[in-house]
Amino acid sequence: MATTTRVVLVHGAWADGSNWSKVIPLLEARGFEVSAVQLPLSGLADDAAVTRNLLSMRDTPTVLVGHSYGGAVITEAATAAGNVIALVYVAAFAPDQGESLGGIFARQAAPSGTQGIRPQANGLLWIDRTLFRESFAQDCSEADARLMAAVQKPIAGRCFEDTVTVPAWKSIPSWYQISENDHMIPPEAQRWMAERMEATTISLPASHASLVSKPAEIAQLIADAAGA
Repeated sequence: MATTTRVVLVHGAWADGSNWSKVIPLLEARGFEVSAVQLPLSGLADDAAVTRNLLSMRDTPTVLVGHSYGGAVITEAATAAGNVIALVYVAAFAPDQGESLGGIFARQAAPSGTQGIRPQANGLLWIDRTLFRESFAQDCSEADARLMAAVQKPIAGRCFEDTVTVPAWKSIPSWYQISENDHMIPPEAQRWMAERMEATTISLPASHASLVSKPAEIAQLIADAAGA
């Protein structure tokens, strides 16, 4: 399917752009131009600025996709970008104005995957590599989980405190994929955010790493958003 639509993919915490490696070829096979952002994970303003910079490089209708913390990034970044036609949230945070990730977490008991988070004295947070698969990617192969653990980027603790200014989902059509077996973001929190956004929603029996374990379904959701 030939298309002029661009797809920009935004990774989340404890990840980098390579987490999209199974989704990218599926989108390219459909004719999309695909780019994956590499976030510094140093703060919401920094990460949104990096995303806006990539968006500004092409004046092309763009579907902006965020996984996990990347959902907060696209929520913050897309409002000022005039070329974003749709937002896709993949087991992702979708904060409202003045809301933080920590505030969303506080609405329910901490999910089991957070037990694997290890803080450093410098304020950076990692996931214990021995617990990475069970915390983040329990439905992925051991090889895929090892790869994700090896390339994980630490996230600054402040990212969980930074608040969104103007949420893009209030003005841009949104799609949401709920991971029903997520150990990092509670599925009930995902449902609450999706319903609040009035997003077109699908639910998958997936871990937090649905972009790795269910790439065909994620690529289809992105294509549906582009087609709408």
